[in-house]
Amino acid sequence: MSGEAQASGATISELAAPDEVGARDTARSTVLELRDVVKEYAGTPPVRALDGVDLSVRRGEMVGIVGPSGSGKSTLLNLLGLLDRPTEGTIALDGVLVAGLRDRQLSALRGRRIGFIFQTFNLIDGLDGVENVALGLTYAGVRASERRRRATEALDRVGLAHRATHRPSQLSGGERQRVAIARAIVTDPALVLADEPTGNLDTRTGDTIIETLSELHADGSTIVLITHDTAIAQRMPRRVTMRDGRIESDEVVSR
Repeated sequence: MSGEAQASGATISELAAPDEVGARDTARSTVLELRDVVKEYAGTPPVRALDGVDLSVRRGEMVGIVGPSGSGKSTLLNLLGLLDRPTEGTIALDGVLVAGLRDRQLSALRGRRIGFIFQTFNLIDGLDGVENVALGLTYAGVRASERRRRATEALDRVGLAHRATHRPSQLSGGERQRVAIARAIVTDPALVLADEPTGNLDTRTGDTIIETLSELHADGSTIVLITHDTAIAQRMPRRVTMRDGRIESDEVVSR
């Protein structure tokens, strides 16, 4: 994705234009839909990282995607986050089929409807907590005062309002990750995508992050969490296990 495309953005009305986007999914309860998705990388022979993946995530679900190294998790993450395009198959996010989108439209869809949580937090050292969270609203045309209000509310949702004026260097690892979670949810996205969110944390702190995500899920957030940690996957209400580029199992756990 080019930097120019990311910076230009696109309006939601552009994304909804039928002559540019194509058909929209009428089943609005489905947030994410992958059908027969294949991803190949150039080589002799080509490397097939994903091989016919079908995955549907409904609004309000919390899904853990787990698998060993080389199972296709990272490739799937890039496709779920609209950071890459499939070689074959279709992907729809929040009712929008993404295959026909131009780069700037794809960037706008990703910015408005996906909240990202990264293993390495990806916070800006020179900004305090509120300012880091408010960055999620910068390209959405939200006024500065409204950005700050919504960022403060998001920090409160993750139990970190009392650290709002602290910079990342003044926060613990768990606190930094909660700031990152607040940034992910401040736009009220259709999907929260968490990439190994406990990977840089000790077990106890990681547990608090999973609890925070579970509380957001209980409040209605749709969350897909990518992990290699089977213990974390065991705590998810729904577990998708990947192996060799395919979905090996997909189970809903009774609670």
